[in-house]
Amino acid sequence: MAFDEKLREYARLTVRQGVHVSEGIYVIVRCPIIAADFGRMVMEEAFKCGAKDVIMQYSDTAATRVRYENAALSQFETVPAWQAEQSNYYAREGTVAISIIAEDPEAFAGVDGEKLLASAKARRAALKEFYDIMDAGNLRWTVVAYPCAAWARKIFPDVSDTQAIRMLWDAIFKSVRITRGDTVRKWEKHDRILKRRAKKLNKFAFTALEFKNSLGTDFRVGLPEHHVWFGGSETSNDGYVYFPNMPTEEIFTMPHCMQAEGTVISSMPLSYQGCLIDRFSLTFRDGKVFDHHAEVGEDALTRLLDTDEGSRRLGEVALIPYDSPIRAQNILFYNTLFDENASCHLALGRCYPNTVKGGELLSEEALFARGGNHSVNHVDFMIGTKDMSVIGITASGEHIPVFENGNFVF
Repeated sequence: MAFDEKLREYARLTVRQGVHVSEGIYVIVRCPIIAADFGRMVMEEAFKCGAKDVIMQYSDTAATRVRYENAALSQFETVPAWQAEQSNYYAREGTVAISIIAEDPEAFAGVDGEKLLASAKARRAALKEFYDIMDAGNLRWTVVAYPCAAWARKIFPDVSDTQAIRMLWDAIFKSVRITRGDTVRKWEKHDRILKRRAKKLNKFAFTALEFKNSLGTDFRVGLPEHHVWFGGSETSNDGYVYFPNMPTEEIFTMPHCMQAEGTVISSMPLSYQGCLIDRFSLTFRDGKVFDHHAEVGEDALTRLLDTDEGSRRLGEVALIPYDSPIRAQNILFYNTLFDENASCHLALGRCYPNTVKGGELLSEEALFARGGNHSVNHVDFMIGTKDMSVIGITASGEHIPVFENGNFVF
C-alpha cells in the first residue's frame, strides 16, 4: 500500500472500527492543528457513514504553552461555560468522540505546575456531564495518533525530521495493523484473541494479583468482587461495537482502590502534561501511594499524585504480553497510547465503572464502596518487563500463574 492509501485506511479504521459512526449521530473530532489534513479526512469518512454533523475542535500546543507562560493562574481555575457546553450538549444529544493526538512528550516542560494542575481540575469539573455519559456506556470514543516533528525526533534522534516522521508513520501503521491484507479482518481476529483471554480471567474470578520482576517490583493488588476483565472492543449501551484505543493490546480490569501493597518500579518513561517522568517508583500501603521517587521529573510526579485524594490510588490494572506487536518493534514511543500497549501497566486515578458488574449504574459513593476509585486523573504507567511474573490468587487461596517471563501462560 502507498502512503496515501494507508492514511485513508487509517481514517476509515478510526471512523468505522474506532467509534463505529452510525446513521444520524453527531461526531466530535478533537484535532491538533498539525493534523488538520488527517482530521478533514476523518471528517469525510464520518459523513460517508451517515453522521448527522461533525464538530471539529482544534488545538495548538504551541499556543497553549504561550498561554500557560503568560496568563494568570486564575484563568486556568475555571472553564468558560460556553466551551464546556459544546461538548456537554453534543453528549446529551448523542455523539461519538474521536481524539487525534500529536504530542511532543516534553511540550510543557518548565511550565508552572500549578497552572497545569488547575487546568486539569477545571476541565474535568466543567465536562463532568460529558464524562458521566461516557462512563455510563452511552458515548463511544477512540484515541488515535498522528506524528509531529518533536515527537518523532524524541524517538529517532539520529535522523532528519523528515525521515523521523516517516519512520514514526511506519511504526504507527504497523501498530494499528495497516500493512498488507484486509485491515478489518486483522482487527476482528485480534479482537477474538483478546476476548478469549479476558473470558478466561473472568472465569478465575481472582481476589488479587501479585507482580514481581528483577527491576524491583514486588506488589500485590486486590480485585473487587464481581470485577470484569475487558479486552479489545467494547459494546455501547445501544449495541454498537467500538475500540476505545487504537492500537490496543491490553486486557484490563478494576483494582480495589483500598487494597494495594508493596512497590512498583516503572519500566518505561511516562509523559504527563508535557513533562517526562522516568525511572520512578511508587510504594503503596492500604491502597495508597505513601512514598515515591523519580530520577527524572519528580516534581511532575508529585503534582500528579497531589491532584486529589484519588490520584494516589489505582483505577486500572492491565495485562499485556511482553511479546506484543508494539514491543516487537523495539521502539520506545514516549507516548502512553503506544507504550501502555507494549507493557503491563497500572493507572493512577479514576476507574472505569463498567469494570465491575453493574458499576456504570452506581453513584460515585456506591462505586467507591465496592472498590472503585474516583479522581480527575486517569494516568497509565508501565511496569511490564521481559521477566515479569504475575500470580492470580483465588478466593480459596489457590495461586495460579498468569504470566511467566513476561507473557501469558494461556
